[in-house]
Amino acid sequence: MTTVEPIRKLKDIKKVESILMRQNMRNALFFTIGTNCGLRISDIVALNVKDVRGKTHIQITEKKTGKFKKFPINSKLMPMFEEHIKGKRLDEPLFTSKFQNRLDRFSAYRIIKEACAEAGLEEHVGTHTLRKTFGYHHYQKFKDVAMLQKIFNHSSPQITLRYIGIEQDQIDESYSNFIL
Repeated sequence: MTTVEPIRKLKDIKKVESILMRQNMRNALFFTIGTNCGLRISDIVALNVKDVRGKTHIQITEKKTGKFKKFPINSKLMPMFEEHIKGKRLDEPLFTSKFQNRLDRFSAYRIIKEACAEAGLEEHVGTHTLRKTFGYHHYQKFKDVAMLQKIFNHSSPQITLRYIGIEQDQIDESYSNFIL
């Protein structure tokens, strides 16, 4: 099994967002939730309209850990949610397939993989790339590994740094700057 990586360049994130937006709002929205909130794909596809309509925060119980999670809906996601849920019932899944079934993680994987390939990304990507991208850029902006460790429910800062690819970046930089 290959470990997926974060998308490290903001311009690459924008490329993928643009490709997904050309496809449809659904695809752009689930990508943007992943990169802006750090949720696992299983938690993203489990969202219902009632989880976001008229809300300032998303509140979930994580599928993998069973832990409660609450976080604010940011200014980028709010108008996307409003557009996407127009005319939908509260009990509907937020993300549906063309057959009106709940979007599954395998379909989400295919959508992400194809969009990243079209954008020319060389990284190993998958659905977990969204969560890792959130973590990588959150760390780059705030340099607060303790907060990120708490957001991800990791047991140590080292696990968080390895998870988001920072540990390997630091090793690579160390080697690159060491010449005898």
